[in-house]
Formats: sequence, C-alpha cells, structure tokens
Amino acid sequence: MAKVENLPPVLDSTSKQPPLFDGTTRLYTSYACPYAQRAWIALNYKGLQDKIQLVPISLTDKPTWYKDVYPPAKVPALEHNNQITGESLDLLEYFDTHFEGPKLFPDDPSKKKFAEEMLAYVGTFAGAVVSHLKGGPDSEMIAAFDKMEDALSKFDDGPFFLGQFSAEINKIDAYKQSKWDINELTEGFKKRILGL
Repeated sequence: MAKVENLPPVLDSTSKQPPLFDGTTRLYTSYACPYAQRAWIALNYKGLQDKIQLVPISLTDKPTWYKDVYPPAKVPALEHNNQITGESLDLLEYFDTHFEGPKLFPDDPSKKKFAEEMLAYVGTFAGAVVSHLKGGPDSEMIAAFDKMEDALSKFDDGPFFLGQFSAEINKIDAYKQSKWDINELTEGFKKRILGL
C-alpha cells in the first residue's frame, strides 16, 4: 500500500486511454519504478503537482494504447506542448527548462556536469548490485559502492549531495509524496529482477 493518499489509480490493459494532446500536461509513471519515481520527485520538488497530472501505468499489465502514446512503452514519459518526452534524466532537464520552481541541477557548471555523470551512473550501479544478488562477483559491487562513496565526498558544502537537493532526501516533502511501501517494492524487485 502506498504511503501517499489520494493517488490516481493504476491503469492496466482494461483501462481507457486519457485524451491525448488535449492541453493537459501528464506524467505517465509507475509507482514502483525508480526511474519514474525520479521524475515524480522532481515534479513534486518543483511544486508542479497541480500543473502535471499523474497517469500511473501498470508495468505488468500495460494498457495496449500506451505504445501509441509513447512507442518505447517505458515510464516515465511526459505529455506537454503536444509532444511526448521520455527518459527520466531527459525529463529532469526538461522540467528545469520548461517549468518554474526550484532548480533541480546546480548552477555551478562543474557540479552540474558531475551531477549528470552520477545520475547516468545509477544504471551501472544498480546493475552491479543486481548482478551480485544473482550470484555475480563481489568485486563489481564493491567497485560500484566505492565509486558512489567517492562521489558523495567530492563536494562538502551542505547537507545535500552537491550542496543542494539529494542526500537527506527523506526530509524533503517532494520525496515523501512519492515514497512507496518498501514491502511492495521489495516483492516487485524480487519478481521482476531476481525471478523469485
């Protein structure tokens, strides 16, 4: 069960498609996908909850119409200004350039570049952890954690990673609004990733 109240229901293969390009800005998401959650947190952090409608998609029983909305049929995807934009990292940049609210990336160019590198590294990091959980070598996971530890200590100018939004995320309402029940996330992870 979600920790957040009044969330829209998850759409599955039996659900009707919302009208496309009717002027409504929509974030097609999944409550259980960490990449979609990244975009949802950014939306919340920028204070866009009343400007962008959440459209949660079932990852195990996707609506057939979703491939017409966003052909890769992945989440997250944003419907805005008569176009669909996908990929969570691209959406972070898109939110910063197309919507008002607190900046998601540091103003300092070296910090911004470093933040983009670390965000891009998340997939490699997660892959090393999953590989280890499936019986892979310890060395990959240890190297991944070492790189993350080094990154966290690179800039020491505030309670957050890069001096801004991140490390103390549990204290930020933008994250709390999107936080999902850990037991549901764990069960989904075991099924989808580990095949248990």
